[in-house]
Amino acid sequence: MGFTGSDTIHRSYPDMANAAEILVDTLIAWNVEVVFGLPGDGINGVMEALRTRRDKIGFIQVRHEESAAFMACAYAKWTGKLGVCLATSGPGGTHLLTGLYDAKLDQAPVLAITGMQFHDLIETFTQQDVDLTRVFNDVSVYNAHVSDAAHMENVASLACRTALARKGVAHLSIASDVQEQEGDPSKRSKRNRPAHTPQDMFTGHNMPLDVELDKAAAILNEASRVAILAGRGALGAAAELDHTARLLQAPVAKALLGKAVLPDDHSHTTGGIGILGTLASQEAMETCDAVLIVGSTFPYIEYYPKPGQARGVQIDCDAQRIGLRFPVEAGLVGDAAETLRALNQRLTQKPSGEFLQHSLETMQKWREMMRQSEDARAQPLKPQLIARAFGRRLADDTVLATDSGQNTELAARHVDLRSGQAFGVSGSLASMSCGLAYAIAAGIAFPGRPVAAIVGDGGFAMQLGEFSTAVRYKIPLKLLVIKNNMLNQIAWEQMMFLGNPQFGCELQPIDFAKAAEAMGAKGFHIERADQIETVLDEAFAADGPVVIEALVDAYEPMMPPRMPPDYAKNFREALPGTPGHECIEENIAREPAKSMMDA
Repeated sequence: MGFTGSDTIHRSYPDMANAAEILVDTLIAWNVEVVFGLPGDGINGVMEALRTRRDKIGFIQVRHEESAAFMACAYAKWTGKLGVCLATSGPGGTHLLTGLYDAKLDQAPVLAITGMQFHDLIETFTQQDVDLTRVFNDVSVYNAHVSDAAHMENVASLACRTALARKGVAHLSIASDVQEQEGDPSKRSKRNRPAHTPQDMFTGHNMPLDVELDKAAAILNEASRVAILAGRGALGAAAELDHTARLLQAPVAKALLGKAVLPDDHSHTTGGIGILGTLASQEAMETCDAVLIVGSTFPYIEYYPKPGQARGVQIDCDAQRIGLRFPVEAGLVGDAAETLRALNQRLTQKPSGEFLQHSLETMQKWREMMRQSEDARAQPLKPQLIARAFGRRLADDTVLATDSGQNTELAARHVDLRSGQAFGVSGSLASMSCGLAYAIAAGIAFPGRPVAAIVGDGGFAMQLGEFSTAVRYKIPLKLLVIKNNMLNQIAWEQMMFLGNPQFGCELQPIDFAKAAEAMGAKGFHIERADQIETVLDEAFAADGPVVIEALVDAYEPMMPPRMPPDYAKNFREALPGTPGHECIEENIAREPAKSMMDA
């Protein structure tokens, strides 16, 4: 798309500008380039203001408001800029909530703009009479009902600033008639002087205290087996993190949102952590005597070192998140790159040691196990095989998104990211149906860069119509659909977590390749290993968005690196009553599933 925001700082507005025009001019002043949304009668005034300013700010029309919120969140994650979404009153606004909670939980700056019914019919049980400020109260860090044009001049700027400063969701709710209400100087309150609100973002130098840096360095220098956990907060600190890892001779485990922090072939990385992670990362956390957490609040506490086993140091820009998962002794509140640079000056070079060497050897064994799972001879087709082949073809500057489900595991374990590639997913919310929206937002944010996504048939079906948005805006998207006609991750969670037989997870099949063709794109189908290379060659050579539907084994296990005893017990109890259990038993009798089950 390539919209560019204005460089002009708009500090005042014409007296006769209406509230919607003031809002959109404020967005332009804050260098907002695009707004994601769906028109509706509750936001007609805002739509008209966008229309008359379309040379300065773009409107991306979606097919569902949930996607608009996901796209605004993803856009903010991809770029670091303010993401903006727009929805009409009532159901339009409530549809935004899932994507906005994604932004809240992953700390992405997003402004949500919603319409309301006429101002003098609020709370009279009129059509779409939903108090969206009340509805959005939990999800937002700033939440305002705009009363008139003079009020808009103040709150629009404050909403932008708050979303960016507090890395969360700001919300403005505007009655449909108020949007078209012109500013009237005679009705402005005495204390509301025109242009008293600046359209600037003010940031400070966020660095931890020297005493905390010294304490952290002492802990890490004294330890003999340091492990590093890196998350999304370390994305801008790759060089500094690399230096830290080499100084400490430490393996680096990566939370899912931090997959692109260091390339997957980096000499110190042990890949992911948690149920989607690697055995090397899990063992590093189980055997370290100190852990350095950089920009991560990875939620699964059971995969951290046990309290008392290891001393802890954590770096985070948010003091509230220090010590959230692990009882650290030194908390370094500051920017990851700057803090690591200051910390590195205090660290002493450790000699090569057995701890790192053992982690890297375990990682090599893990890679061999993953290659075993990518069995080209197996039929039905193994999802690991197609994920690996897909990942190998991604260009060096590809932006990769994934959805939530078994497809997330496949992307985490079987797609090796290289330097220059980017990765995104709904992290703490772990919502289905996010992958396509994230990919479209990447295409809008980075015109010309290749975009790819790995999604499941369950999540893709939730927002299938949104693929037409990718077609409309000519997103260069290669979308791999892992089709097993099953909510596979849920099925395995039913069995492993509670010992219940799989129930209600089977899906009615959809021909996604034909659906893509029906929306004006190209669709491809793979169901045998010998089709992979030829079909992928054709799909990657095609212009515009394409869907690659891979029909894979519905009974392929989704397992943690080492099956906990209670999970194994539950699974064995659930298996006899699970449909297709004979196929599951055959799969877990093969390597590497057998070793993972028995570990």
